Amino acid sequence: MSPGSVTEKLHFFAAPYRAGERADAGGGLADEGEDIELVELGIDDALARIGHDIVDAKTIMLLQWAALAGPFAA
Repeated sequence: MSPGSVTEKLHFFAAPYRAGERADAGGGLADEGEDIELVELGIDDALARIGHDIVDAKTIMLLQWAALAGPFAA
């Protein structure tokens, strides 16, 4: 991320859910070029993966927000 040369804005959406309430298994729409891998981790496991297999800044920021704000923060 380079604030001096990038004007991109990101919007995150976070909400609690139960795995049994999912509409489908995930994966995105192949005809729209989506290739989405659904990965479910506990917060402690996800935080431990920062710097290893979680290395992108947007995901790290969202995980840090989740750790600080708790599971039902607005």
